[in-house]
Amino acid sequence: MNIIEILKVIVLGIVEGFTEWLPISSTGHMILVDEIIHLNQPDSYKNMFLVVIQLGAILAVVVLYFDRLNPFSPRKKAAQKKATFILWSKIILACLPAAVIGILVDDILDKYLMNGYVVAATLIIYGVLFLVIENRNKYRNFEVQKVGEISYQTALYIGLFQLLSLIPGTSRSGSTILGAMILGCSRAASAEFSFFLGIPVMFGASLLKIVKFGFNFSGAQIFYLILGMVVAFAVSVYAIKFLMGYIRQHDFKFFGYYRIALGAIVLLYFCVTAFLG
Repeated sequence: MNIIEILKVIVLGIVEGFTEWLPISSTGHMILVDEIIHLNQPDSYKNMFLVVIQLGAILAVVVLYFDRLNPFSPRKKAAQKKATFILWSKIILACLPAAVIGILVDDILDKYLMNGYVVAATLIIYGVLFLVIENRNKYRNFEVQKVGEISYQTALYIGLFQLLSLIPGTSRSGSTILGAMILGCSRAASAEFSFFLGIPVMFGASLLKIVKFGFNFSGAQIFYLILGMVVAFAVSVYAIKFLMGYIRQHDFKFFGYYRIALGAIVLLYFCVTAFLG
């Protein structure tokens, strides 16, 4: 194993852990960081790694919200257990569009959209959308204040918004949070439902990538993958707590400005690189 490769994996794990839950596109950031530090692995492994490392981030949600998401908790009364099962049914419903369409277009996305120009464009476009939506929400009273109040119809519509995140740079959390707010969900409810949606989506996407990779891992590649997930998990715990604390006092405009600025920098970088090279 190479110490430089280990350091690169740690950096990618940190980036994944911070960006998976903030509405700024984890996949987009991972693609961009890999453009700079160049993980010295075959493209097939890197494509798999950049998705499967997200399992570490997902496990952070499972740990932080375990009691709330566990319908078999002995501390819950019958009504609470029923409510948890209902919540999971809404989560599964919302995941169906991305699960079906994602499998059908996965190869196309990898071939044509996994590049810096697409990431830059979507970072800017959705940054602008965050500013527009938050300006509209300035004096709005959200109809849905808690995740449990989200209806099946709204859950399905949020799932349709999640389809947008198949395009790199869009952000799974960003598209679902925007969609949920447009549909009348509060910032906190939108963020939490986005967290919960990530559990089956990322497990499914990771399994698909591992199967396509063929389970042909070397010892070093297994170590890099586990290390990346562990780092992503640790950082995600902090990132989730930060975001939930932040949106109690602020809106999402900061993330909109961040996306626009980063998108402009990325676009300039790739344009200059193409011109010089």
